[in-house]
Amino acid sequence: MGGFLLALLSISIKEYQRKRVMSFLNPWADATGDGYQLVQSLLAVGSGQTTGVGFGLSQQKLFYLPIQDTDFIFAVFAEEFGFVGSMVFLALLGIFATLGMIVAMRAKNTVHQLVAIGVTVVMVGQSFLHIGVTTGSLPTTGLPLPMFSYGGNSMIASLVASALLIRVARESSEAEIIPLNQIQPKNRRNEN
Repeated sequence: MGGFLLALLSISIKEYQRKRVMSFLNPWADATGDGYQLVQSLLAVGSGQTTGVGFGLSQQKLFYLPIQDTDFIFAVFAEEFGFVGSMVFLALLGIFATLGMIVAMRAKNTVHQLVAIGVTVVMVGQSFLHIGVTTGSLPTTGLPLPMFSYGGNSMIASLVASALLIRVARESSEAEIIPLNQIQPKNRRNEN
């Protein structure tokens, strides 16, 4: 409740935030101004139709859709692979969420469980927020799609989060975990 009131206060004070929310509610009212990004994103998603226009053949990414390789990458994906490709992507996202929760449930340590749950919620939640923005379900924000958007920071953060999840899965399985300080190079072993 407090967060909602704080957001309402912020929107009423800052004009650019108010414009962004108003353009989200009706992007077609100012399709060449404040609603431009969302309109172009919706055109890209709609252009994909059932099976898409083909890999690499998106027209919206050719200087129509701003920030197409990070903040609106799902719109380009939906245009190139269509409804079928988008459903496959959502199914893969569901599989990732399921596997993340299985890892969390099998973890024996509470900290490991929390890490697995946190990584899964962040990766899947951020993906759903990104998809919601590109399909016009949520106001436009600068949120990359994990493991998909171009850019070093987002990709590194996604890979580190996935590595944490893999580490939790490895430590909760029966596999023998060898600490890094016990690993010696082969030539050192021969000297001993």
